Formats: sequence, structure tokens, C-alpha cells
Amino acid sequence: MNVRKLVSGALIFFGMMFLVFGFKEYNSINSDVSRLLTGSATNKSIWFLIIGSVASIAGIFGYTRK
Repeated sequence: MNVRKLVSGALIFFGMMFLVFGFKEYNSINSDVSRLLTGSATNKSIWFLIIGSVASIAGIFGYTRK
């Protein structure tokens, strides 16, 4: 297994972890209160979801590339 596939696999793994944490944070009480008062979720949940998405997409792209 070459280094690129190993790094891509790690990106996919950590990206999925960030997505799970982001979804949990998005559905938390803090985020519910923030949505009630400001109309948007907390910055923490948004950043977790963005970082998780980008890392997962980069990992999938790197893993499927020849």
C-alpha cells in the first residue's frame, strides 16, 4: 500500500469523525438555543461539518485517483 492511499484513508476516517461530531453538535441543546435566538446553528457545529466534508471529499478523491 502506498503512502497516498494511506493518507487518503486517514482523511476519510477523520473526515467521517468530524461529520459525526458535527451532526451531534448540530443537534445539541446549545445549537437548538442558538437557532432559536439567532436563526443559525453554532459556529462549532458548522465548522465541524465543513471540515468533515472537505476532508472526506479530499480523501475519496485521493483514494480513487490512479
